[in-house]
Amino acid sequence: MSEKNEFVVGLTDEEIETIEGHDYTASERSDFEAAYAGTIANFTVKVGTIISGTILKTANNEVIVDLGYKSEGVIPLQEFRDEDPPQQGTKVDVFVESLEDTDGRVTVSKEKAHFHTVWNDIKVAYDDNLILKGKVIKRIKGGLTVRIMGVDAFLPGSQVALRQVPNLEKFCGEELDFRVIKLNKRRRNIVVSRRQVLEEARSELKENLIKELEEEQVRKGIVKNITDFGAFVDLGGIDGLLHITDMSWGRVRHPSQLLTIGEEIDVKVLKFDKERERISLGLKQLQPFPWEGVADRYSPETMVTGKVASITDYGAFIEIEPGVEGLIHISEMSWTKHVRHPSKILTVGDEVEAVVLSVNEEERKISLGLKQTMENPWNSIEERYPIGSSVDGKVRNLTNFGAFVEIEDGIDGLIHISDMSWTRRISHPSEIVQKNQPVKVVVLSIDRENHRISLGLKQTEENPWDSMSERYPETTEVKGSVTQILDRGVVVDLEDGIEGFVPLSQLGWEELENPATVIRRGDVLPLRVIEVVPSSRRIVLSVRSYFNGRPMEELQEFRTSLEGRPADEVEEVVEEESVKENTSEETADTAVEQTVAEETQESEEKTVEAAEETAVEEEPEAPEEPASK
Repeated sequence: MSEKNEFVVGLTDEEIETIEGHDYTASERSDFEAAYAGTIANFTVKVGTIISGTILKTANNEVIVDLGYKSEGVIPLQEFRDEDPPQQGTKVDVFVESLEDTDGRVTVSKEKAHFHTVWNDIKVAYDDNLILKGKVIKRIKGGLTVRIMGVDAFLPGSQVALRQVPNLEKFCGEELDFRVIKLNKRRRNIVVSRRQVLEEARSELKENLIKELEEEQVRKGIVKNITDFGAFVDLGGIDGLLHITDMSWGRVRHPSQLLTIGEEIDVKVLKFDKERERISLGLKQLQPFPWEGVADRYSPETMVTGKVASITDYGAFIEIEPGVEGLIHISEMSWTKHVRHPSKILTVGDEVEAVVLSVNEEERKISLGLKQTMENPWNSIEERYPIGSSVDGKVRNLTNFGAFVEIEDGIDGLIHISDMSWTRRISHPSEIVQKNQPVKVVVLSIDRENHRISLGLKQTEENPWDSMSERYPETTEVKGSVTQILDRGVVVDLEDGIEGFVPLSQLGWEELENPATVIRRGDVLPLRVIEVVPSSRRIVLSVRSYFNGRPMEELQEFRTSLEGRPADEVEEVVEEESVKENTSEETADTAVEQTVAEETQESEEKTVEAAEETAVEEEPEAPEEPASK
């Protein structure tokens, strides 16, 4: 069956014509083909070539371009990011990347077309070492992206400036001069340098600067770098060092306190070594010397305000104006407290008031006082604590020669060991008082100039020696326990801590050279009072006098009871004990106390000598022989 005779079930001829259309005549088809051919360019589109197109529209982040080809071209919209939005009808050159993508369109690139167009110009600039202007676009890893002649180039971080720049973002948006240092057309790789441009300019400036630079000149410069020891300043082609000691007349802990990188400053050329190209600069030399006229500005007794600049073991330095510091010695910090270290009172950075004590402008020294800003409590000490008054205090410290008692905050008085008891012989103050123990004392004397107060503990009680003559009249018979054995006799305890002395000649033995051969500590001796001297607190006793008038058998029995016993350890003599008491490890501040202790020793020795002199020297009469039965 022929095509014309083909039978279609269920459709009429009109319906079939509607579906399949009708055949064009040869003439109609020829007209249609001629019209279509007029829309096709008379050139061949090839991959890798640059052709011109017309922008049709923008859609879905793409720019559609009429290339005069059977398919339209597509450009990514981002390639127009640095330009005005693409307008319909605008002519644009594009680089053909592919003739057909997945959608059957031609892939083209405006940027690549531009790159190939300007490549020859960039290559000429590279070959001839020419300088090109470019704009920094953005910060990327390792450096910056720079647009030169409409194409992107890479600026390494090391090529941005003469020295490493910590913050590359600050260059974004700036137009700068560059030199092309590397090209690779296949990879579309262009590397540029700004550093080379700067070095060339700097070299020229340096040559001119060296010719005209001289010491004592004042120059403008830009701070390029800051270190712990100073700052490097670019004078316009060559750097100079501004040392930290030449930045300010005052104390500078770090150059960053005064300067910042990039800051323009005036500096003075202090020293210039042309051969080594080293320049020393000064900033403080542009300011007046602060110590000139300081004696007129700060006369003694003037009150000043300053800031603690530094602290040492011996005091604190106070900056009273930039470049002028005074010393508050540790001894001038408190009227009453013993300051072990200035940091206990002051801290670096504190603002303090002080009084000028002295000024030496030639040696640049100012002595200041902190305690002078406060009332001296020692000026009225005698009014608050009259001699003979009773006060309450607390034991603050114990020494070999006495106890220091705090009677008010920061004011201590000394209870000498000799003023602790009327009757007891005290080897160490801890036998009477303990540290931090509250005590009631009596003010004995005040040395306002040397800040010393003598206190007495025993003076708070009645002196038992005032009634000692009535309590122990001469010829009174008593018993005493040996507490100390000396080379010239023994010391005995009578009662209530009252001690008496028995001279060697009064112990009851003839020609006895050492009492330790027969007497032991703790021995109880029968005694008779032969002398009482309350003024020197002395009681002299005698064993011989006790047995005088008694039967000889009693004396013999007494001697026998003590003789022949094992010897104790060698007794310390009173002189040795006194020396130990007076050999103090205290510093010079305790010299007065040591002197008092020595006087006490001397008084004890006189007591012994007086006792021996006043002791009854006569041998006791021999008791009568009893009648023989």
